[in-house]
Amino acid sequence: MQDECLICKAPLEYFETSQTMTCAICGKTEQSKACCVSGHYVCDACHTRGLDSIFGVCLNETGKNPYTILAQLMDLPFCHMHGPEHHTMVGASLLTAYHNAGGTIDLLLALGEMQDRGRKVPGGACGFWGACGAGISAGMYVSIVTGSTPLAGEAWGLSNQMTARVLAALGELGGPRCCKRNSFVAIREAAAFTRERLGISMDLGEMVCTHSHQNNQCHKAECPFHPKKAEP
Repeated sequence: MQDECLICKAPLEYFETSQTMTCAICGKTEQSKACCVSGHYVCDACHTRGLDSIFGVCLNETGKNPYTILAQLMDLPFCHMHGPEHHTMVGASLLTAYHNAGGTIDLLLALGEMQDRGRKVPGGACGFWGACGAGISAGMYVSIVTGSTPLAGEAWGLSNQMTARVLAALGELGGPRCCKRNSFVAIREAAAFTRERLGISMDLGEMVCTHSHQNNQCHKAECPFHPKKAEP
């Protein structure tokens, strides 16, 4: 079982109101609602350092299964058990699978747009905004492939429906947060939504989490992706 802080491995604590924090890695001072119990704060930019490496995986991937793509991204050295990197990785996995399944997009441009948007969703959005970044990432994916803007019609509706579908599923599972579980839920709901509403069929088999041993708040057998669920 691993702890939370990237500096000292101590557990994190969260505050109801923002406090002035200085990043222990880059020295940037900003407002935040989280640090470890020893006082270390790591900004989102430092937490997601290395995120550019997802481009190499996605652009060289030929499969249509967003789960296996996401699993590869989660295994990259920069990815932590929890963190805002998932807010980009979910959408990137879906964009890659969509492209490989026959969806008409410029994948390189789409991935760049996904990264730009995903980086703007802060860590802790799931608890402080009432909207998990994995669900928002799925909505971003649909908005990118449909070309949605604030003035769009059907595409605007589809993007919001996608986010709402993931958030409803996550709300039924309840907290505390698990970035891996939430990402898998987003992938599952987005693959079904893409088939039903966009006419593109991705491959999506059984999804089994391989990270439960890293999560101090794991729901264990209550999680739909826990390894025990896959036992005969």
